[in-house]
Amino acid sequence: MLSKTFFKILARINKAIIPRYSKRDITQLSKFDQALIAYRYWVTKNSLD
Repeated sequence: MLSKTFFKILARINKAIIPRYSKRDITQLSKFDQALIAYRYWVTKNSLD
């Protein structure tokens, strides 16, 4: 399993690079945008555990 420190660093990079989707309707996003949301969720979840 990857270390928690790695995920914390990755979360900071994601926050700086990947756009925020909090004010958009998830059902109206493209599949690529939905995949980015899932990726950010996965990284955030692993950095907090």
